[in-house]
Amino acid sequence: MSTNTNAGRTAVLVVDPYNDFLSEGGKVWPMVQDVAEDVDLLDNLRTLTDAARHHDVPIVFVPHRRWTPTNMHDWQFVNPNQAAALEMKLFEAGEWGGEFHPDFQPGDNDVVVAEHWAQNGFANTDLDLQLKQHGVTHVVLVGMLANTCIEATGRYAMELGYHVTLVRDATAAFTPEMMHAAHELNGPTYAHRIATTAEVLEGF
Repeated sequence: MSTNTNAGRTAVLVVDPYNDFLSEGGKVWPMVQDVAEDVDLLDNLRTLTDAARHHDVPIVFVPHRRWTPTNMHDWQFVNPNQAAALEMKLFEAGEWGGEFHPDFQPGDNDVVVAEHWAQNGFANTDLDLQLKQHGVTHVVLVGMLANTCIEATGRYAMELGYHVTLVRDATAAFTPEMMHAAHELNGPTYAHRIATTAEVLEGF
């Protein structure tokens, strides 16, 4: 498996850094808290984003669709995950839970792409366009959740020809089993590199 990060053409993709996922009081935080704290998620995300800015590595925010009263109205096929998110008003637009965690706010030089509707950050968004326009060939995926949006976005990035790095301790999931599946079972089928935060920093 390649260990090249090619820092000059690398971007850090921060997926779904919402308060509902990452902050005390967030709607999903109690479900991910144990895993997040076990891997030191928040500190690793801070370290990675700070280092990326210090080394002029582009940061691209890849946000999930925020909840609104008309989301998916009259859709033919709403999957169970989407239905649960609708019921709990996950990432509600205009509310605290639908805002980015205060430590992961876009800077002046960061890119915020269009919101994705399901799990793949490329589907029906401008993510691929933004990456190509910024000369990006290598993507480092961090954020939430390891076995859903991180995996779906990473798989499609590989299909589009990007070099994909997963970061074991800069994402989380509901259970250790889901983390194991994301990194040990499914990750090697599409990612070119699966690394820790410390290992990724060596390439910046």
